Amino acid sequence: MTPPLEPIELLASPAPERADAARNRAKLLAAAAELIQEHGAEHLTMEAVATAACVGKGTVFRRFGDRFGLFLAVLDQAECEMQQAFMFGPPPLGPGAPPVERLRAFGVASLRHLRQNMDIYVEADKSAAQRYDAPPRVVRERHLALLLGEAGVSGDLELLAATMLGSLDPAQVHHLLTVRRRALEELEAGWLDLVARITAPS
Repeated sequence: MTPPLEPIELLASPAPERADAARNRAKLLAAAAELIQEHGAEHLTMEAVATAACVGKGTVFRRFGDRFGLFLAVLDQAECEMQQAFMFGPPPLGPGAPPVERLRAFGVASLRHLRQNMDIYVEADKSAAQRYDAPPRVVRERHLALLLGEAGVSGDLELLAATMLGSLDPAQVHHLLTVRRRALEELEAGWLDLVARITAPS
């Protein structure tokens, strides 16, 4: 039997920092967001962000580590808003609704969130070695495992949650929307069908 799961924390929330450091971070992220809007996420470089923010390239690398870290930082605000919605917001996405309803709402909200921020997620997701330990994914996987447990699903809930997240993978969703020409509504219906099958009484 899978051991009980502990409550999750907001892993993507940034740690408190000095006022000047916060201002510098905000300046760099604003420059990155503007470059993404103008040229697309695939063309974003650390050098371009440094130039736009009028700082040395080394400053950007020290602040974010690499391009993957920069994309995660750009996504942080939108991701934190999403996490607040499914952890503390109104039902059915947030607490207060039955777990199966919350599972249904989670997938629909995630698909819409992905479409809105798709190019950034696709670029950030290209680092396969790091994607599975990225804080947003860890939080979502833990959230799904908790809801599955509340819904009375048995088995290895962490593995099942990870498998479910595969249907919300940014690269796959992007492929289905752009190459396969599937409508977002079709993907939402597929998620609802998946939830129904997994949570159906055995």
